[in-house]
Amino acid sequence: QDHVCSLPKVPFRGAPCSDAAGSQVPYATIMQQVNSSLSGLLWDEVQKAPFYEYKDSVGQFHQVWFDDPHSISLKAAYVKSRGLRGIGMWNGNSLDYSREAAAEKQTQAMWQALTP
Repeated sequence: QDHVCSLPKVPFRGAPCSDAAGSQVPYATIMQQVNSSLSGLLWDEVQKAPFYEYKDSVGQFHQVWFDDPHSISLKAAYVKSRGLRGIGMWNGNSLDYSREAAAEKQTQAMWQALTP
């Protein structure tokens, strides 16, 4: 079914279904996959986060949720508007630190998004 991705029930810290069933994907891989995915870039207004959908080589449906400079900047602005003391991102080492121009631009944009 379109736009419905079910996680297998993998208990984690008392939650019957959690992201422990998923796996982490480097940002560089996400940026390569999103344009060739079934859906292209999608946006969830409730979560304020981008995601995309694809089927693997055996036809299994997947959703990949991630943060990008836009979603991070919204979160950073929220933190600032509430007078909170900081923000961070999960696994900055998953960004693409190669010397390729597109990768450098993407990585720089992600780090800059942390400062509203």
